[in-house]
Amino acid sequence: MKKFLVLATVTAIAFLPACKKKEKGDQFAGVDGDFVTSTPLGERFEGGANFMSPNVQKGQFSPVFFSFDSYSVEPAESSKIQAVSSSLSAGSDRLILAGFTDERGTQEYNRGLGERRAQAVRQALIDAGIQGDRIQTVSFGSEMPADPASTDAAWAKNRRAEFGVVK
Repeated sequence: MKKFLVLATVTAIAFLPACKKKEKGDQFAGVDGDFVTSTPLGERFEGGANFMSPNVQKGQFSPVFFSFDSYSVEPAESSKIQAVSSSLSAGSDRLILAGFTDERGTQEYNRGLGERRAQAVRQALIDAGIQGDRIQTVSFGSEMPADPASTDAAWAKNRRAEFGVVK
């Protein structure tokens, strides 16, 4: 019985760091469990603006694509972020970033990954000089695929973040 209590205590102590409270500014947990610090989200845009509303212009900018099971913005995609930043820096337009995944994985996991992708692009835009309160994020997970096929090529098209400019 003593051995069991000692083992249970040691096990509980070993798992306590995993239960750490999120620090202020932590927005989402990474794939490996580490927390990524990013700029807190501002208030939601007034007037019911959402990614699917008619006052949101989509397709003005190329989507940012991601590797499988990743939310890291690859260096090859940074020119797309710079183009959005350059376009938005002169005006006051607001942006809605939508994160998407391919069909693999659970709905809950895909929604979370889509949100982390949108948040990663948001943070890259903030780092490029765009005010964080001008950018909202939303995740659609595997809903609304760019290509509905179940092939590697289709899955690559579906792992993306899209830009919607609120007019």
